[in-house]
Amino acid sequence: MKIFELKNKQVINEEDCCIIGCVIDIDFDPKNGCINSIIIPGPGRLCGFFGREFVYVIPFRCIKSIGRDIILVNVCLDKHKEKC
Repeated sequence: MKIFELKNKQVINEEDCCIIGCVIDIDFDPKNGCINSIIIPGPGRLCGFFGREFVYVIPFRCIKSIGRDIILVNVCLDKHKEKC
């Protein structure tokens, strides 16, 4: 699988079976070529007109399965929020 194929896949949390969102970016280590985490946008402020308050940065070790259309993760989302 190529990195660009991960982008725009829908991410679902196994813990509560909720759709988190779609992958918008990937953090990887250029020295060894390993993916560190995937980045998913948080909910928009005021109907999405004023950007986002935070993003979810989910470590690659929390990914349980990558399918054709979705990525299954098992995380507590409150622990993986980062301010924009």
